[in-house]
Amino acid sequence: MIIATIQQYLFLALAVVAFGLAAWALIDAAIRPASAFTDADKRTKGFWCLITGLATLLAFLGIPSGGTGGTLLLMLLGGVPAGVYLADVRPAVSRYSRGSGGNRGPW
Repeated sequence: MIIATIQQYLFLALAVVAFGLAAWALIDAAIRPASAFTDADKRTKGFWCLITGLATLLAFLGIPSGGTGGTLLLMLLGGVPAGVYLADVRPAVSRYSRGSGGNRGPW
């Protein structure tokens, strides 16, 4: 009984973290200039906004509300594209974004 309750709270925490990462990826993709995506050879801004928007929706739907049937798949489908954006696209695009994130360059 106690173990099942702990598992439910851990699953809920993981789902909320996946949703938070997806929302962060969506907001970051939306505020970056469109030219930064093409300059970094990372598709287009519209593509990444669509992918991260769908990821945010799926991650939101993956937050359990009672039962946990099928929500793990939704959580993964939302978390993986967000992780790809945050780990690969965001660092590449941030090099070409001017005026955001402070002065991080060597000059």
